Amino acid sequence: MTFADKAIKYFLGLQTPRGLSKDIEIMNPYHNPDVRQVVKDFYRKFFNKKKQRLFIFGINPGRFGGGLTGIAFTDPVVLKETCGIENCLGNKKELSSKFIYKMIEEYGGVKKFYSNMFISALYPLALIKDGKNHNYYDTRDLSIALRNEIVKSIKSQIEFGCRKDSVIILGKKNADYYSSINKEYNFFKRIIILEHPRYIMQYKLRFVNKYIKKYISALSS
Repeated sequence: MTFADKAIKYFLGLQTPRGLSKDIEIMNPYHNPDVRQVVKDFYRKFFNKKKQRLFIFGINPGRFGGGLTGIAFTDPVVLKETCGIENCLGNKKELSSKFIYKMIEEYGGVKKFYSNMFISALYPLALIKDGKNHNYYDTRDLSIALRNEIVKSIKSQIEFGCRKDSVIILGKKNADYYSSINKEYNFFKRIIILEHPRYIMQYKLRFVNKYIKKYISALSS
């Protein structure tokens, strides 16, 4: 099976977990037939070979990015205009997606980027609380409740085809959480930590080019 075959099978088979706090809403876009087609088109276009890639893990998808399209850090607009994947998922834009695709453009474009990199999330489904994005680690109970799901998610995604020498983790709190998992399971030899795109776009926008250079330097190393 190719990287694409494994990724499609995994994402389209994701089930919504039960037993979480009632104030947490989980978005599972993979039940949507339009998203299922987008996922197939995207992975078959960019990942239809068995080549190993450097993995980049975010936190969990945002409601206007991966939580909507099923593709990490990818809103419907860049999915169509930059990735060339037609979709009818609307025209919502996401800050994190804007940063990631600006960085990808500087790296050399989507074809070059996805031939070498795979970007995803430690927890693959979007979490919503009070109508806003919610991180899996925002409450202790939630981070504990989802730990087994996150470990399972990492194990499954590694099977797509990854380099084991290094992994890039986006966000310090995300990296702190992941580090304890990596100590237990030894998934990767080295953890590289980068600022999360949402943090950059919300609080460090005037330094965005500096962070893009930092990302590209990490990817190149």
